[in-house]
Amino acid sequence: MQFINDNILQITIALFSGLMLLWSFFGNRIRGVKEVDTAGALQLINHKNALVLDVRESGDYDAGHILNSRLIPLDKLKERMGELEKHKDQPIVVVCRSGNRSGTACNLLGKQGFGQVYNLAGGMLAWQKLNLPLKR
Repeated sequence: MQFINDNILQITIALFSGLMLLWSFFGNRIRGVKEVDTAGALQLINHKNALVLDVRESGDYDAGHILNSRLIPLDKLKERMGELEKHKDQPIVVVCRSGNRSGTACNLLGKQGFGQVYNLAGGMLAWQKLNLPLKR
């Protein structure tokens, strides 16, 4: 008991970092967000006519984005949701830099009735790592 009292801050930090690690692995699943890897995203784009929604900021988008993707930054998504209504029944692949912000966007779209929303696991980092095409 004395050990715990003497090291409460370090124990708290260790527990918190462990919880954050678990959330990074299972958070999207808990929220009901479907993830797709780059190969799956390419299948959706090429064979199911999926819309690619990029939720990064415009500077990041201009530096390089997936061909024919649509930019709606995450902080503007709620107010611009109407622009996506015509795509409600088709697959949407949501992308950001690493897959975190796009998970939030997928959750928001799912709550608005979009049924075929997929988070690109690893985001643009995964896309670039495989040298897949970008438009600049």
